[in-house]
Amino acid sequence: MAPSAAGLSDLAERPVPAGEASRSRPGVFDRETLQAWLLILPGLMLVVAFTHWPAVRTLLDSLYATPRGSRPAPFVGLANYQGLLDDPVFWQALRNNAIYAAATIPASVVLALVMALAVNQALPGRAMLRMAYFLPTMLPLIAVANIWLFFYTPDYGLFDQIVGLFGAGRHNWLGDAATALPAMIIVAVWKEAGFFMIFSLAALQTMPTDLREAAALEGASRIHFFRRVTLPLLMPTTLFVLVNAVINAFRVIDHVVVMTRGGPDNATTLLMYYIYETGFRFWDTSTAAALTMILLALLGATAWLQFGVFGRRIHYR
Repeated sequence: MAPSAAGLSDLAERPVPAGEASRSRPGVFDRETLQAWLLILPGLMLVVAFTHWPAVRTLLDSLYATPRGSRPAPFVGLANYQGLLDDPVFWQALRNNAIYAAATIPASVVLALVMALAVNQALPGRAMLRMAYFLPTMLPLIAVANIWLFFYTPDYGLFDQIVGLFGAGRHNWLGDAATALPAMIIVAVWKEAGFFMIFSLAALQTMPTDLREAAALEGASRIHFFRRVTLPLLMPTTLFVLVNAVINAFRVIDHVVVMTRGGPDNATTLLMYYIYETGFRFWDTSTAAALTMILLALLGATAWLQFGVFGRRIHYR
């Protein structure tokens, strides 16, 4: 039976409790919302103080000249960015970082997936194999750099000992501009592949086993199952790994400082090392701030491209 006009008027005139009224009106905080904001306030203050405010401050510093002594820094606008466009070392570092990222990102991600597929099977000594793959990740970056520095040492280093068995002569791997950057790339892939393997292995172990059984009943080959079932289900994890791989490719500095210091002739100078060298060696903080903003813009554009391209092909379970 439809409600009468009198019944509707009674409902309209019924007083609404204060709590419901505050929740129904937009822009008014109730007690639960206020408590939630108070709970996240300490973490929010830390994020603003150590993430957002430094980014804003860096942007402001890039628009001023470097202060000298007690003299205030004058506003120069985009002059620091214009100076970087005319800086050949900046373009060299940008090119080196592009090559470094283009080599380390696919190599480490693919190698991590291959290792995860290998240790996901029932193999003898699987636990030891997993530990061996993950061991480079647990080593400090400085220790890794010193280990590989010994490997690349001329005459008595590991690589010279190996090539010497085939009659090859002495080679300065880190002192030659043609081999210094590839040598750094090998170290990065060796270090990061085991870390990315953990995420791929975790994603493989969460896949339902009935999918493989159904594919076997249908007569699907292992390659077809991997391409049509395993890879699509791994896409969320792969996107996470790709984002981390891009960040790692542009933030590397420890290996450069220990192994080459950007040499020879800036052959291994990467953007993060150039920022460190400009800001803390030459004390040109304004140019270092401009370099930092360029690096942040590159990372932001890369992240947008990753989520824009791969996000459409991801199927979350």
